[in-house]
Amino acid sequence: MVPVVVQEVDLEPTPKMASDAAPVAAMAERPAVLVSGITKRFVSKPLAPWKEPTVVTANEDVSFAVARNEIFGILGVNGSGKSTLIRMISTLLIPDEGRIEVFGLDVRRDEAEVKKLINRVSVEASFFKKLSPLENLAYALRLYGRTGADVRRETVETLERLGIERSKIDKPLEELSRGMQQKVAIARAFLTSPVLLLLDEPTTGLDPRSKKDVQQFVRQLRDEHDATILLCTHDMAEAEELCERMAVLHKGRLVALDTVPGLKASVGVEMGVAEPTLEDVFIHLTGRSLADDEDEGEGEAA
Repeated sequence: MVPVVVQEVDLEPTPKMASDAAPVAAMAERPAVLVSGITKRFVSKPLAPWKEPTVVTANEDVSFAVARNEIFGILGVNGSGKSTLIRMISTLLIPDEGRIEVFGLDVRRDEAEVKKLINRVSVEASFFKKLSPLENLAYALRLYGRTGADVRRETVETLERLGIERSKIDKPLEELSRGMQQKVAIARAFLTSPVLLLLDEPTTGLDPRSKKDVQQFVRQLRDEHDATILLCTHDMAEAEELCERMAVLHKGRLVALDTVPGLKASVGVEMGVAEPTLEDVFIHLTGRSLADDEDEGEGEAA
């Protein structure tokens, strides 16, 4: 792989193009997310006592900062450490080294306070499968202090906007397709109006129309609720459509961080290509295409 100059990550805002002015100005006050020198290892102990444990490094010395109200993308093939990183930011895993802050709160020391600010959507969303979408969402929203007729009406409208018909919102979730269940997970995240939304492959299993609906919801949450969004995705078009900046992970390390135009410009020079696609950029940085991993599942140590 040809070495690529990574945008300097000194955790201080750096001058950027005009389109990036708002996120950078916000970051100067306080980053929404600060990831500093994060390393995470997993140790697998063999059954045979004479064998040595296997150590897998999921993330190694990863650092970046995300501005308030920014939509920030994380790209990487399966096994690159994307999901591990999201889980650490969401307090589900503890870093072995480094620190993570969410709006100035340390994810270890201030875990309870951080959880109040975030919501996470992943491909393995958990539900009460015997309950309906409406019942699952009512339960989740009650935990956030949201109840009443207006909330129920908003819930139904949100489900319908995501393509779930009224005839299905009262059926047990276990009778709905995986794609439909993913829509309910997305609705749950949006309805809680999180300050920080972590989206881990949120549109996996969705049809093209539903993907567009989700992308519109993401923008709406950012614009109307001042939310910050971290998006892990395999969808290049989705990443390019939504993200102001992107971090590219490869074998657990950060190999590039910039705007989409910035990534294309720097990699285009090295490739000798005037207008490379984002797919070209990704393959150049990692040696692999995201399409190569579509049938592998999320097999990260992650």
